[in-house]
Amino acid sequence: MSPGDEHDSFGGVGGSGQTRTRLPEGNSGDVYGGARRPVRSSRSLITVVGVVVLLVAAIAFANRGGGDPADAAGPSSDTPGRSAPTAATGIRPVTGKNGQIPTGYAQDEQGAQSAATNYAVALGSAEMFTTAGRDEIVTTVYAPDAAAANRGELDKAYSSEDLLTRIGLQADGTAPQGMTFISRVIPVGSKVENYTADRATVSVWYSSLFGLAGEASKHPVSESWYTDTFELRWVSGDWKVTKSTQKDGPVPVARDQRASGAQDMADAVGQFGGFTYAR
Repeated sequence: MSPGDEHDSFGGVGGSGQTRTRLPEGNSGDVYGGARRPVRSSRSLITVVGVVVLLVAAIAFANRGGGDPADAAGPSSDTPGRSAPTAATGIRPVTGKNGQIPTGYAQDEQGAQSAATNYAVALGSAEMFTTAGRDEIVTTVYAPDAAAANRGELDKAYSSEDLLTRIGLQADGTAPQGMTFISRVIPVGSKVENYTADRATVSVWYSSLFGLAGEASKHPVSESWYTDTFELRWVSGDWKVTKSTQKDGPVPVARDQRASGAQDMADAVGQFGGFTYAR
């Protein structure tokens, strides 16, 4: 991913059901003083209690934390006739974290997509512009040999005085006093381009927010759209990046919405945390 400019690389209708109530039969038209509702039999009561117990048990099982990764299993996206999922499916996609970056992915196509998507978020974050943040991200995301080969170039690019000045940051990669630096990647989807047991190529389509939020900002936060393609290798029990490329779009048509003020934008980035993305 080349940091050539301030955006390059930094950057469902359900029907409404009706319940029909059958009033007790009788000659009176008074629904309040007419025939009394039949008393529920003991057998019916036992049935209802049983259903409730089963429902509570099911809810408790679904909501329990930890446990085996298979606990998170849902409908498989490989089921014939099933459309592409819009939410995480299959086995638990992430088993751990290295700092703030999710790690520990399954050695399958789903795991490769989850890895590439979360790595795109990390590589597009504001932390890439500070020495300590960048070192942690590069060490976690890249395969060891790729990290060694790219670290120098990444350090030089992200700490370039020309770049930092152009995007309004200070020499240490932080925002000036009174400003909030925003660099956030919001993935829309991912797809596997190629896959073998230990190699994968995954493309991630995302929207990127980038800029400085502040009343006097000359670099207001703007939105861009990109697709990053990651070449991944299975290394020491996890997927790691060996190479990445970027291209513009697909870019949707913008809606006619009023832009938020600088303070609203700054507050939002601080109050709304990011997600762990998973296929």
